[in-house]
Amino acid sequence: MSEYLYLILNLGSLSVPLAYSVFEKKFHFIQHFKSAFISISLVALPFIIWDVFFTKIGVWGFNPDYYLGIKLLEMPIEEWLFFFCIPYACLFTHEVLKYLAPQFKLSKTPTVLLSFLLILITFLLLIFNFGKWYTTVNFILFIVLMLFSLKNNLSELQAYFPSFLVILIPFLLTNGILTGSFIDAPVVWYNNAENLNFRIFTIPFEDAFYAFTLLFSVQLIFNYLKKSHIKLKDETK
Repeated sequence: MSEYLYLILNLGSLSVPLAYSVFEKKFHFIQHFKSAFISISLVALPFIIWDVFFTKIGVWGFNPDYYLGIKLLEMPIEEWLFFFCIPYACLFTHEVLKYLAPQFKLSKTPTVLLSFLLILITFLLLIFNFGKWYTTVNFILFIVLMLFSLKNNLSELQAYFPSFLVILIPFLLTNGILTGSFIDAPVVWYNNAENLNFRIFTIPFEDAFYAFTLLFSVQLIFNYLKKSHIKLKDETK
């Protein structure tokens, strides 16, 4: 049964948000499924290319005891599913929080201060660890995203930071299992020579920034597509 673990984690993460999207009629997130799918797919493509490359050069890899054995470009099919299941669950979570508690956001000044603090921390870590593949690529992308967002999407940062704290709870649980918490060996192993070799439980420190870059990129594209769709509907009325 262990070979089903990664698949179960993916489908388990997706099941409740997808079911709620379809059957909850008031919020009815399924009406935005097209925008969600396009957003997730656009972000998944470069992340999958990144994943394939890092797998090929041994920055990380996968324990065959925990996946079905079907591989594409040296990656388990479950890893491909990860880039669709997890972002959908997190996109749904943020949209629900905005719907139920629109006041659940930071004010402008704390958002800017927190953003610059995160940029400073990642920049310093990047300088002193430049050349470690995971640290270098991860932090460069995070810094670029944060600078872009501060200039163009500050209001969404204000709303997303509190949501991300909520998202981190299931993230730490799921990613903890993937990196070896609660099980005999990790589903996904990391080459510590290519990262900071500092872990939150079993989770590499960089993973939190990786998650933010992945998920917030999806959110920004989704926001744009959703607004465009609503505007088009209004114009055709």
